[in-house]
Amino acid sequence: MAFEKLGSFFGINDDDDEFEEKKVENTEPKKDYSNNEKVVSMSAASESRSAANSKIAIYQPRVYSDAKIIAKQLLNNKAVIVNFNNVNDEQSKRIVDFLTGTIFALNGEIKRVGEKIFLCTPPKFEIDGSIPDINE
Repeated sequence: MAFEKLGSFFGINDDDDEFEEKKVENTEPKKDYSNNEKVVSMSAASESRSAANSKIAIYQPRVYSDAKIIAKQLLNNKAVIVNFNNVNDEQSKRIVDFLTGTIFALNGEIKRVGEKIFLCTPPKFEIDGSIPDINE
């Protein structure tokens, strides 16, 4: 009897007669949401998350082989600021040519933001605005 009172107090007694569950059948036809713009595929959702986690890497190459490291950053969807202060003009031109090819293959963008500084961005990055020349 004590267990029955505790059971009824906590709602775990065997008297299911008092509370009958009513099953409601859903008579509505199933809707097709495949053309709904609010439904987003998982790959699109992960792409938006990766855009939110985008990073910018900064490099100051010393030799031509550093261009490969910079290109790998672009392939990993990271924007790169490249400072050519420690490279002679001939080497910097070769590196810019290599990076321009990489950017072209990725449909990215490369912009000069300083005398010897370039901003390289993979696709889905937007460069807004410009920096006027110092001489102007």
